[in-house]
Amino acid sequence: MANRGQKRSDCVDGMPADKRACNSMEFRASASTSSAPIPENSVQEAQDAEMETSSSTSGSRSEGDVEKESAYGSCDSDYSIHDYYRQRAMGDHSKFKKLLVRLTEEAEESAQLALLTELCELLSFSSDGSLPSAMVDSFSPVLVRLARHETSPDIMLLSIRAITYMCDINPRAPGFLVRHDAVPALCKILMAIEYLDVAEQCLQALLRISQEQPLACLQAGAIMAILTYIDFFSTSIQRVALSAVVNICKKLSSDSPALFMEAVPTLCNLLQYEDKQVVESAATSLIRIGEQAYGSSNMLDEICKHGIVQHTIHLIGLNSRTTLCEPTYIGLIGLLAKSAHGSTVAFRSLFELDISSTVKDLLSTYTLTEGAQSTQVVEWQHSQIHEVLKLLNELLPEITAKQEGQQMPEKEAFLVENPDVLHKFGVDLLSILIEVVNSGVNLFICCGCLSVINKLIHLSTPDTLHSLLQTANLPSFLAGVFWRKDHHVISLVLQIVDNIMLKLPDVYINSFIKEGILFSIHGLLSPDKDLKLSPVLDGIRLENDVTQRSAARDVCRCPCFAFDTNQSSRSLENRVCKLEERTIQNSAKRIWAAYFEKESVNPEKGVTDVLQKLRTLSDTLTSMVNQSVEDATSGDREAEIYDLLNEIMSALNEKDSISSFEFVESGIIKAIVNYLSNGGHLLGQENIAPNQLRVMEKRFELFGRLLLSGANPARAECPLLILIQRLQSALSSVESFPVISNTSKRRNSYATVPYGHCTSYPCLKVQFLRGNEESGSDYMDDIVSVDPFVPVEEIEGYLWPRLCREKAKKLISESHASKGKDRSRSHSPLDSSIPQEKVVDAVTTAEMLLDAHELQEREVHSSPLAETWFASENVTDSSDATDIQTEEHDLSQCDHGANGDYQECSDSGDTSARLLFYLDGQQLNRGLSLYQSILKHKAQIEHGNANFSLWNHIYKITYRRHVTAKPTLAKDGDGASSSSLSYKRATSGWYTPVFSHMFGSKVGFEKMDPTHDILTLMRCLDEINRSRFHLVSREKTCAFAQGKTDDLDGLNVVACEVPQTEFVNKKLTEKLEQQMRVPMVVSVGAMPAWCTQLMAWCPFLFSFEARCKYFHLAALGQLQNQTNAASHSNSGGSNGRHHQNNTPRRKILVHRDKILESAVQMVQVSSRQSVEVEYNEEVGTGLGPTLEFYTLVCREFQKRNLCMWRDNSLSLNGTAVSEAEDLGLVSTVELFPRPWSPLLNTSSSPEYSEVIKRFTLLGQVVAKALQDGRVLDLPFSRAFYKLILEKVLTLYDIQSFDPAFGKALSEFQAVVERKEYLRSLCGSDNLDVCLRNTKIEDLCLDFTLPGYPDYALISEFDSKMVNLSNLDEYVALMVDAMTNSGIAKQVEAFKSGFDKVFPIRHLKVFTEEELERLLCGEHVLLNSDKLLDHIKFDHGYTISSPPIINLLAILKEFDPAKQRAFLQFVTGSPRLPAGGLASLNPKLTIVRKHCSNGIDVDLPSVMTCANYLKLPPYSSKVPPVLFSSTYQYHVSFALLVRRHGCF
Repeated sequence: MANRGQKRSDCVDGMPADKRACNSMEFRASASTSSAPIPENSVQEAQDAEMETSSSTSGSRSEGDVEKESAYGSCDSDYSIHDYYRQRAMGDHSKFKKLLVRLTEEAEESAQLALLTELCELLSFSSDGSLPSAMVDSFSPVLVRLARHETSPDIMLLSIRAITYMCDINPRAPGFLVRHDAVPALCKILMAIEYLDVAEQCLQALLRISQEQPLACLQAGAIMAILTYIDFFSTSIQRVALSAVVNICKKLSSDSPALFMEAVPTLCNLLQYEDKQVVESAATSLIRIGEQAYGSSNMLDEICKHGIVQHTIHLIGLNSRTTLCEPTYIGLIGLLAKSAHGSTVAFRSLFELDISSTVKDLLSTYTLTEGAQSTQVVEWQHSQIHEVLKLLNELLPEITAKQEGQQMPEKEAFLVENPDVLHKFGVDLLSILIEVVNSGVNLFICCGCLSVINKLIHLSTPDTLHSLLQTANLPSFLAGVFWRKDHHVISLVLQIVDNIMLKLPDVYINSFIKEGILFSIHGLLSPDKDLKLSPVLDGIRLENDVTQRSAARDVCRCPCFAFDTNQSSRSLENRVCKLEERTIQNSAKRIWAAYFEKESVNPEKGVTDVLQKLRTLSDTLTSMVNQSVEDATSGDREAEIYDLLNEIMSALNEKDSISSFEFVESGIIKAIVNYLSNGGHLLGQENIAPNQLRVMEKRFELFGRLLLSGANPARAECPLLILIQRLQSALSSVESFPVISNTSKRRNSYATVPYGHCTSYPCLKVQFLRGNEESGSDYMDDIVSVDPFVPVEEIEGYLWPRLCREKAKKLISESHASKGKDRSRSHSPLDSSIPQEKVVDAVTTAEMLLDAHELQEREVHSSPLAETWFASENVTDSSDATDIQTEEHDLSQCDHGANGDYQECSDSGDTSARLLFYLDGQQLNRGLSLYQSILKHKAQIEHGNANFSLWNHIYKITYRRHVTAKPTLAKDGDGASSSSLSYKRATSGWYTPVFSHMFGSKVGFEKMDPTHDILTLMRCLDEINRSRFHLVSREKTCAFAQGKTDDLDGLNVVACEVPQTEFVNKKLTEKLEQQMRVPMVVSVGAMPAWCTQLMAWCPFLFSFEARCKYFHLAALGQLQNQTNAASHSNSGGSNGRHHQNNTPRRKILVHRDKILESAVQMVQVSSRQSVEVEYNEEVGTGLGPTLEFYTLVCREFQKRNLCMWRDNSLSLNGTAVSEAEDLGLVSTVELFPRPWSPLLNTSSSPEYSEVIKRFTLLGQVVAKALQDGRVLDLPFSRAFYKLILEKVLTLYDIQSFDPAFGKALSEFQAVVERKEYLRSLCGSDNLDVCLRNTKIEDLCLDFTLPGYPDYALISEFDSKMVNLSNLDEYVALMVDAMTNSGIAKQVEAFKSGFDKVFPIRHLKVFTEEELERLLCGEHVLLNSDKLLDHIKFDHGYTISSPPIINLLAILKEFDPAKQRAFLQFVTGSPRLPAGGLASLNPKLTIVRKHCSNGIDVDLPSVMTCANYLKLPPYSSKVPPVLFSSTYQYHVSFALLVRRHGCF
């Protein structure tokens, strides 16, 4: 009641019709007249005026002012407000008493009318609770009596209106009114319907009463009273009426079905109406009636006779004009399922209406990996698919054992008599059901799909089944499903196999053998038997999948009952799983005995010919690789291995001849990985020797040539593409990564460790125990609450200062004790080895650090929410002698340990670790969160069963000191070797530096697991694909060196990569998406370990959209989910993560003539705040000006006078150079840092110092833009993106930012390699090798960097010219200067600036192209045919308006420069966000602008904050005022952007 409490004179006119005091002229329906139409121009002017002032008004006051006003305004007159309302309530109470007395006594109609008018006015302005319940009870019989005053419609209207107001004011009023028979009185009036306005007021009153008393309304026959004359009312009143019906249907009673069943025809008819709210209310009512009628077949048949099935199928179809809300949509699908279960009429109607086509369309939209942004939306999609599977399971009768003489059920008989119907059903749904399962759905949906497939196969005849199975590779699908290793899934798969073999034994037995199903079934005969034929035969165990709980209320925990239509909470509690202990084993034995128990198909002998061939090739390759490892000097053996690999690839290229089972089981994958790693993969080597690395790189090159040879990689016959597809199929078949859904309810908790802060999720209870070799306090009695989602390494930051404090106390006590002893004892071996001043220094350091840590702890625990961590500490004496130097070193590192910035999960050892943690004797991975570590540990102990509780257990974690050995001379020598190797690699200029970390790193997977081998090979193929240009260029260079060609122009190759989407595994992507949708996932640490490990090791397996979500969760998600951590970061926890409860906005004032200075001001804003820009002396703020500011900052960073970038003016055409010079920008297509001599330093060169500062600022700006979701206009080169991602550049990367110079260096490198090749043949150094018939000496090159004469590549005292003998040195130094030493400090400055906002390492999940898309958005594409799909036309314009048609035609004719200008004008940025125009938020809206000076004179205006373009209705396609010339066009847009940026 928003109008209550204001002056009556101000509010009466603005009140709604049902609460406005009325006169007699308004009572009759005949007297009502419609309002006069408002002129369109007036409406448009009002809309324009509102739009013109909205943003400027909002920007006139800062948010802080608004917050202050709202915060303090309510406190100044607190007591006076209470007094006012108290006095007013007392006055109203006395008025109510007087009115009650007078209404009771007064008999004259005119007086009653006046009293009722006064009562309605008084009630309309009364606050909640101002009318006591006793007064309501007294008013109720009086008002009900007056409502029956048939001779005076005015009295009836006002009395019913008073009843309505009473229900609004007092929640107990409906009960009193029901007791005094108000509902029958209202129903009688509705059935008579003499006066339309009285009837409308009755509906308003019934709506209020039905909210509290639905059963009384039902028993009074209110449903039919409301619906009888529903068509007489306007749409708004129909909505009110049907809302009342929905309320009544909440309490339907089976005792009197006639009260609601007679409403079904009217409700079914309402489903055809156009109003969305009317349709939804009618559908909701029918859903509840269907639930009530579920137990009666007769009632369901009666409902179906009125066309509910037809109307429902139309509403849930994709072509329906009415868009229903998700609960109603899902409820209608459930209504069809219930109807099909209990009604034969509905069952037949569904098949006759081709329900399979509708369901196919619904299942085809089940693409959760695309476009589903919110968790709530995805929850509804899961519920939708669950209801669809319920419907399908009801349409196919249950499989029951048939007894002799038993009559076939009616539904099954219908399908048997109509085989064409069943065949059509199967053709529509079999393939789509297989796709749904293969997408990585949860256990319930997987079982639902398999159940439908099983029933379909069981009901089909052999001929129908054979025809049906031609549409899908069912054996391959079943073999992949076996890997889920869940009892329910395997039981359904066995039933499907049994049904197929029963009907088509000769057709599918070979396919089952080829796909490995035979071997899987054989493994089920004795789960303890360890067969070596298939990794799946390790016995059946529950899958590590605590599947997602669907949002649907009726999803039970056991899949046996998940798709039962009738599910009540009581019945579910008493249900027991249908699978008995040995059900699966018994089924496997029966199937084996019936179909496979033959000598020819014995799994020990019955391998296929293809598998034997591949296994032979695999064994041969492994043997040859092992021999080559032993005999490293054998060059001929490498040629033999290459020929064998060629033979293997030829065998794999035979399409459809090799199944995924044969591919995995043959060992080919492991053999290829073993070849590429030179045996290191199988031997488990982590530190690869330089000579081994060179062998691996050579093999990588040869294998890459083999895969890239021949066809275009984008075509189907490319060896690389075929191998990728086979690996994807194998990975989808064998992976069994769990999807964990935490069922714990979200609740507020307080985490003591690693820093005291509140969480919105439960914490883990932990006891930290010292190891046996540790001294100090044991903390046995302390149970602390630990944030479950922080890395284990952050817990070290909590414990380490406390251990240091104990050390300090111990050292102080020992030192003080030693001072009181006899001086002669100071000559002990311990004291003689350590100078006395060292002891004094150590004691002083210990005392200082002790004081510091105690101060920190007092600050942390001063919070009222903090829990006491420390118990009384008893410092135990140690019998061992203490090395004081070590103590002092450890103590000096305490602060560093407390505040250090720990890096992301790395499975390799962390040399900075000070403590190691153990759970039940197993060391915890420091990079994983404690939650992930415990989850992994529990899964191992309980054999994969993840159905355990994590939150109620107390975990005892043991900590020990991490002892690291001091560096030795041998290690220093190794480092020198590594440096030498790096130099050789830079000298050669072509090696792809990927193997130094590929085979040595751990990924947390068992190496004997085929998944590990598949992932390793996929990683190699991804690197080959991304290094295609390097490998092809290298091949051309080698051909020139060996004299096979003299064409240096052939070095310019165009490398076509396999599309990155081919590396995306849809199943793993869907699993990651499911995991990120779990409500408890508030950080990456809340997900299973495989998510973080795969994202770090093989990010290419996931789609770009999924990685974007993961990135925001990993890098930015903690900003929105962690609280109070930043203020306590000094308590011992590492502050490497950002913590923030929300992202408040902070406005900064920007001067257009001081853009970079304003950028410095922007980056100084806390990372917890997003930035909004307000220009000095300009009106408006918001998204548009902020985007424009980022664009201006990008323009400033590209200016030539900043000396930040290479300026390749000679490489560009004249037009590009002139435009860049006009704007003062560097003349380059893509930005790459300008090289500066590494001999310079910031102190000796002020100019160089400023460059370093600018790169630091640039890193901060880029990170801030990424954090706030802003688009940048910075054309970084691909090579610079590689540097950001910490990849090493090679010679061939230079062509990406300087094509001419990169080409010249490639030719120089080819000359060098030809010289080396000729020298190896003739053994002479006197060679005559020329570059394009020109001697190297004649080029007159010196050892300076071209274009930068001050950059000397060698010492000034060693100046020399370039010749053939030192050309290799020249190339190496040039590559190093341009890609390494000359730009290293600039790149490091950029990274350091970026890290100040959030760690740059989180960007590593993206490729260079994806990172550009993430930072700079999409390239301008406004000429697409889909342009209309992403633009909204409103306020006077439609898609067919002539100005709109003209504008779209003009946009499609724009060149890229004009498109950028248009986008800058409308949005504030010349680039679109990632996803293009479809991702623009708010959506681009074009409205009609009211012109005051004439339609062809006014300019368009925009509101950039809302992407809102107000376009005058120009009479021509190209209005002279705006498009007279290109120059005028640009000037107009520039002026409009500045003057109307937020208008």
